[in-house]
Amino acid sequence: MYSGGVEFRNLPYREMEKLRQFRRNMIKAIPLVVISAPPFANYLVFVMMYFFPRQLLIPHFWTPKQHLEFRALYNSLRAQHHRPVLTELERSSVLIKNAPLMSRLKDLCVKVQGGANPKVSEVLAVRTLFSGPPLVLERLGLEHMRHISHLLFLTPRLPGFLIRRRLNRHALELLQLDRALSRLGMHQLSDSELRQACYVRGLGADQLSVDQCRAWLSQWLQISSALKDSEVSLILHNMVFLSANYPRALGHSH
Repeated sequence: MYSGGVEFRNLPYREMEKLRQFRRNMIKAIPLVVISAPPFANYLVFVMMYFFPRQLLIPHFWTPKQHLEFRALYNSLRAQHHRPVLTELERSSVLIKNAPLMSRLKDLCVKVQGGANPKVSEVLAVRTLFSGPPLVLERLGLEHMRHISHLLFLTPRLPGFLIRRRLNRHALELLQLDRALSRLGMHQLSDSELRQACYVRGLGADQLSVDQCRAWLSQWLQISSALKDSEVSLILHNMVFLSANYPRALGHSH
C-alpha cells in the first residue's frame, strides 16, 4: 500500500482516510466509465445517474439529504448481518479447545444478542481467540465471511479465497487507520469527521449526539490499540460487538 513513495501505514490520519475513500470511489466509478465509453452513451449515463444516484454516484456528488438517506439505508442493510455473524461465532466456538475462553466468547455473544453493550474488557478478554483457529481470518467459514463482507459493503458473491483476501486487506487498513487516528488524537476531529469515523467502523452515527459518537469511538480505539496485526479478525467482529445495540442499553456498557 503506497502513495507517492510513502507507505500507507505511515500517512497522517486525514491523508490515509482520503486515500481510502479515493480507492473505494474509483472502484465504484469503473462501471460508469465502461458504460459511457460508446458514442452518445454519456446521455444514457446522465439519465441513469439521475435515477440511481446511490448506486452510480460517488458520495462526493450526493446532496446532504441523500447522504443521510443513503447512509441510513446502508446501516439498516448492515444491521441485518449482526445476528448472523454472532450465530456463526457461536457455531465456531464449539471448536475452541480452551474452555474458559470459549465460555467468555459465548457469554459475549449472548450479551450482545440480548440487547446489551459489552465492556471493552469483555471484548479484549477474548482477543487471543482471533489470532488462531477457528476464528483467525484464514480459518473462517465461507458463510461467516460473506456476512462480514456485508458489514464492509463488499460483495459476498466471490470465491472464498478472494473474499478472505479482501477482508484481510480491509481489516489491516482499518487497523492502520485506527493507529493513525490515535496518533492524531480523537479530539482533533470535526463533528462530521467524527461521525464518518464511526460510520466506517460499523456504527450508524447520523442520529447520535457528538458525545455519544465520541464515547463509542473511544471504546473502539481502546480495543483496536491493543491488537496486533495477527488479531485483525477481531476488528471485523468488533463492528458487531460494539455497534449492534449502541446507543441502546447504555447502562450495560459501563
